[in-house]
Amino acid sequence: MVRISDIITINHLSHTFGDKTVLQDINLSIGKGEFVTILGPSGCGKTTLMRLIAGFLKASEGKISIAGQDMTTTPPHLRPVNTVFQKYALFPHLNVFQNIAFGLNLKKLPKEEIQKKVKQVLKIVIMTDYEERDVDSLSGGQQQRVAIARAIINEPEVLLLDEPLAALDHKMRKDMQMEIKAMHKKLNITFVYITHDQEEALTLSDRIVVMSQGVIQQIGTPTEIYNEPKNSFVADFIGESNILNGVMIHDELVEFAGHRFDCVDKGFALNEPVEVVIRPEDIYIFEMSDAAHFSGQVTSSIFKGVHYEMMVTTPEGFEFMIQDYRSFEPGHTVGLRVKPFDIQVMKKERHCNTFKGTIIDKTHVRFLGTNFECSDTKNLANGTTVNVKVEFRNVNLQDNQEDGMLSGVVSFILYKGNHYHLTILTENNEHVFVDSNDVWDDADCVGISISPKNIQIEIL
Repeated sequence: MVRISDIITINHLSHTFGDKTVLQDINLSIGKGEFVTILGPSGCGKTTLMRLIAGFLKASEGKISIAGQDMTTTPPHLRPVNTVFQKYALFPHLNVFQNIAFGLNLKKLPKEEIQKKVKQVLKIVIMTDYEERDVDSLSGGQQQRVAIARAIINEPEVLLLDEPLAALDHKMRKDMQMEIKAMHKKLNITFVYITHDQEEALTLSDRIVVMSQGVIQQIGTPTEIYNEPKNSFVADFIGESNILNGVMIHDELVEFAGHRFDCVDKGFALNEPVEVVIRPEDIYIFEMSDAAHFSGQVTSSIFKGVHYEMMVTTPEGFEFMIQDYRSFEPGHTVGLRVKPFDIQVMKKERHCNTFKGTIIDKTHVRFLGTNFECSDTKNLANGTTVNVKVEFRNVNLQDNQEDGMLSGVVSFILYKGNHYHLTILTENNEHVFVDSNDVWDDADCVGISISPKNIQIEIL
């Protein structure tokens, strides 16, 4: 979508609650008339960002401009913005007409003008002839339409929608997605939509802003976000993906899962470690033949309505999810093939854990708020600041927090084909990354231990 001008500009916006940073250096421009979705899991900071745009919170750092005016410290009622909340916040003692007209009555507009405007917005939200209905008698979808009508009747330049479909059942949710999309086209105002639902974001948006842990991970059109994810988080969060570690042998040749494949990616160093993404629908599955790039055995096949979802394990021990309109039964050996342009190669975000540390004595180094025994402190003087490196595989997790040198919580799980890559949030709000063959669940409490021989000291 071509943006003639930006209606919202956010520069270096950060926000903290106490000592916890919930938004970190957010930079974002939203065009006039654009439909932008802020997408991310619970706790990623998307609702905080919306509340800062609306003026319900004051930013710790940074600047928010709306329609060319600095709104960073402007109260909500003076901003050209209206909000539709998840719980709608309708007035139960007022009927549909009175709910929608509430803001206009506060402005003391003439009754004739109020009547005209209410009828106009009722037509837009497909609620004509519902003026006298009690809001408690309406369905969830109808209440949501009334909430939108109440917001747009004041003719805001920006409409913020905070997970407005979360309370609806699946079918009604799908119907309302189409209605919201149609409303946006009719109104030609800017919509900023907050959701954790990937399908909803792909369906509705001109652009999607993907967030995780208070940071923008990627901004792009739905097609760009789906087909060209910038990192493993985006690839994993948007739709289904096979994500594996690989090595870029040279331009247009990548190795993963024990095989080499032609690809279209360039600009990597020779033999550079990378991450590879292949969507399940982009792997061709067929009876074993010479046309196969590699083979595997089907371990499960589940009918999903439009397609079958199959799990296939290769002789090298890598597992792939494959979606196809044909089904191959568990135990069947199949051939697999991937076209070069269906392989997405990404730079690795990190190669190992790296922490800032301090030498305590000849056998101990302090990092992550804990003193760790270390086999080689390189005879550095006490108090020396160093880099501490620990390979992902060399971090050990225990079921009981008390059994570890420090404790943490599993905050993100990424399956890499033959192992799990875990993100652990420690008690000091720092991240430790772990490669493990053990199965952990999101929010599991764990103990963290590191053997002295696996702690590498690097002089700054």
